[in-house]
Amino acid sequence: MVRKAMTVERVQTGVRLEKRLVKVLKALAEHRDISLGDLIEGIVLHAFEGQAPFSPETLETIDQLKRIYGLELGAADSHRLVETIAKADDEPS
Repeated sequence: MVRKAMTVERVQTGVRLEKRLVKVLKALAEHRDISLGDLIEGIVLHAFEGQAPFSPETLETIDQLKRIYGLELGAADSHRLVETIAKADDEPS
């Protein structure tokens, strides 16, 4: 079944994400030739319906990208992350 295009209103967000996670997401979006926003929307919409957002082939690509960017985080880590406070270059140590 072909679904018709949906008109949406998008907003700019100030979401902060783990650096390596963003690198993997951006690389995956580039690999699929879609925007980062479209990728995130797709992931969330699938999750809201209890569906897996990725095929086994895409999961293999994600595993490769995680290795490339050193992303070792998993779902079990999602509620245990603690942000480091970055120092400005001009602050004394």
